[in-house]
Amino acid sequence: MCVAGVVAASALVAVSFLVKEVILVVDGERRPVHAFAGTVEGVLAAAGVTMAYGDVVHPPAQEEVRDGATIEVRRARPLTLTLDGHTSRHLVTASNVGEALAELDLTPAAGRLSAPPGDAVPLEGMELTVYTRRKVYVVAGTTRLTSRTTARTVRQVLRQQRVELRRGYHVDPPLDSFPEDGTVITIVPPRTVQIDPATARLDWPALAECESHGDPEAYNPDGPYYGMYQFSLPMWQAVGGMGLPSTWPEDEQTYRAQLLYQKVGGRWHGQWPHCGARLFGRATVTALRR
Repeated sequence: MCVAGVVAASALVAVSFLVKEVILVVDGERRPVHAFAGTVEGVLAAAGVTMAYGDVVHPPAQEEVRDGATIEVRRARPLTLTLDGHTSRHLVTASNVGEALAELDLTPAAGRLSAPPGDAVPLEGMELTVYTRRKVYVVAGTTRLTSRTTARTVRQVLRQQRVELRRGYHVDPPLDSFPEDGTVITIVPPRTVQIDPATARLDWPALAECESHGDPEAYNPDGPYYGMYQFSLPMWQAVGGMGLPSTWPEDEQTYRAQLLYQKVGGRWHGQWPHCGARLFGRATVTALRR
């Protein structure tokens, strides 16, 4: 063999030692790469793979590449997430919806999604809406319901629970509002009579404290009398109350007490003979005791 041939053969052997067999995985797609570069960054450049903001590469870009190595690249995708009505924007490297939620520490099984967990998250990004499963409560007179729901509105919760809304009934929070976890939805009968401002300014908390220590579920078998203001059933029904006074929220009991005060023309002595003076402050109570 001539000297030139020996040199050429030696060069080929040397080159073969310099070439590395590398497995390049980009967003889950594997392909073999023959690389001369000494670092991960060099291999990617030679393979025509560019890195953008938010992309992740493993091993790190400046790490030395060894023969037989695997380099994994996960490219960032913009994700607009609306979670229980609150919108935020993220960059994720997950290639499908389920992995994206896991990357954001959310559990797909815990709620309702606008796209199935197996759907791809495209490189150009996507919008995803998630409603988590929440625990909310419905209080309507003697009705007490607990609902685990992914509903978007209070209205949907009531429909799911088959709660009938009659004309004029007041719902709090409003029907189109979002039911957060722990929300108590109260439904009260129609309030067709306005409370006079002078009546509303009376000291109703003081009256309730005297009658029942402010306990909306108070019960006195002597009457029997019920609730914060110790209504008798005939008086409760006379002002439009339904069921038992003690099964309704505080604001409903207060409204009906104010309505009763107006209905009797301010003559409170029949309904609250021992505590009615508390409506007018300490000075009135002291004067009545003299």
